[in-house]
Amino acid sequence: MGNHTSVQEFILLGFPGTWYFCFSLSVVFSLMYGLTVIGNVSIIVLVWTTAHLHTPMYYFLCNLSFLEIWYTTACVPKAVGVLLGNSQAISFTVCILQLFFLFSLGSTECFLLAVMAYDRYQAICHPLRYTSFMSNTFCTQLSFGSWLGGFLAISVLAFLVSRLSFCSPNIINHFLCDIDSLIALSCTDTSLVELATFFVSIIVVVASCAVTLISYIYIISTILKIRSAQGQQKTFSTCSAHLTVVTIWFGSTIFLYVKPSAPNSLDMNKLVNSFNTVITPLLNPFIYTLRNREVKRALGKAFSRL
Repeated sequence: MGNHTSVQEFILLGFPGTWYFCFSLSVVFSLMYGLTVIGNVSIIVLVWTTAHLHTPMYYFLCNLSFLEIWYTTACVPKAVGVLLGNSQAISFTVCILQLFFLFSLGSTECFLLAVMAYDRYQAICHPLRYTSFMSNTFCTQLSFGSWLGGFLAISVLAFLVSRLSFCSPNIINHFLCDIDSLIALSCTDTSLVELATFFVSIIVVVASCAVTLISYIYIISTILKIRSAQGQQKTFSTCSAHLTVVTIWFGSTIFLYVKPSAPNSLDMNKLVNSFNTVITPLLNPFIYTLRNREVKRALGKAFSRL
């Protein structure tokens, strides 16, 4: 241990390539970030100002849009600085904080998507008792539980990572502070962190994915019992946007985190992480706008008033 040096800050490498490539990528990231914020704020304002959208489904959608704004904010501005080469250093404390907020918000999104699937299950499979069952109080409890559960689950991981010792070199092959990257740099035993990461991933990602999958099995079986094709299409349209978002989010998240840590896969993780943290938050408002009739109708009325 005498040759080990205490690391006070890390250097984020970003993406390999020429300066022109990194500059172009930073422009793309900046544009996507701006559109993400505008799109998700627009959904929140639209739901807030449109009376017939004051339902549990759109209440949870507002929670998701609010989360996406902060999720991409925790990553993209720093990533742009890394790509431009003028903000590659990140202190140990800020690195742990970024890791904590990114993973906490990501875990909260898993829970929120599961709650939204459960909401669609109640609306389609039990329409007569839906209004009384999904009360404002119960929706608030589900939303609060999603946020609390997401942050509590990652608090354990952030604490364990903060207790690791890091030695030279201090180069992180990423554009953000990721658990796999920090595990690869640690000069102490990381088996506990790896085990905790795996189990938290199973609890957060797999459990919420299972709730979502079971909900949609019941939803699809109920839709298939509808005799008219028009009725099936109308019912399925109320959850098609959510199903699209679920497929994109859980597909990339399971690839990233529901596996043992593998330092040699950091380059692939970096690519999938850019999709998860930059592209997915941008897609969500457009998916819910283009694939949801009520939102499109509300948007049309809003534009006509303007």
